[in-house]
Amino acid sequence: MAECQCDASGHGSRRCPLLSTGESSSKWVRLNVGGTYFLTTKQTLSREPKSFLYRLCQADPELDSDKDESGAYLIDRDPVYFGPVLNYLRHGKLVLNKNLTEEGALEEAEFYNITSLIKLIKEKIRERDAKITHTPVKHVYRVLQCQEEELTQMVSTMSDGWKFEQLVNIGSSYNYGNEDQAEFLCVVSKELHNHSYGNNSQPSEKAKVSCVLCFSTVYYE
Repeated sequence: MAECQCDASGHGSRRCPLLSTGESSSKWVRLNVGGTYFLTTKQTLSREPKSFLYRLCQADPELDSDKDESGAYLIDRDPVYFGPVLNYLRHGKLVLNKNLTEEGALEEAEFYNITSLIKLIKEKIRERDAKITHTPVKHVYRVLQCQEEELTQMVSTMSDGWKFEQLVNIGSSYNYGNEDQAEFLCVVSKELHNHSYGNNSQPSEKAKVSCVLCFSTVYYE
């Protein structure tokens, strides 16, 4: 086989010299994907019947495929995503670098019509989305101290996602003239959308009540 300037994964940015005639026609295939060369075998590309790459190896007359000056098949797709697709055909596993997404790989799998890979990626996307969906919703709790005459106004004017949770009468702490002013602790909450907090940040009902009796204002994660 003539020397090919591709890396160990079977692709590189340089042009691959032609293989010898016998080797080229019997086993090896060169692909020019978006300007990057990949070297692989017909057996690998034929793993998925009816796929674009299978038809390419079979010289399907209905498949419009051009070759460059080196004889490599020209494919106008993203070479970064073609690497994982080709490796899937080699060993049956989908391996994506951190900067690649399942959605991007799915686009390529659908273009090449690799049905088993399409199914695998869709399952991975569903599993990923299910984890996000079932993430417990965290809340922040705030305890406000107010007088009886301020209570109705405070509850009616809550905004920014705050919701009323609990009201505790702590008795009469102040006396104005001849009237005692009852004091209340009002517990309000809102959903916490910052998921960087720990899993044990949400208090139990018992913890909420005990802290209500101790603090005038407090936040829970």
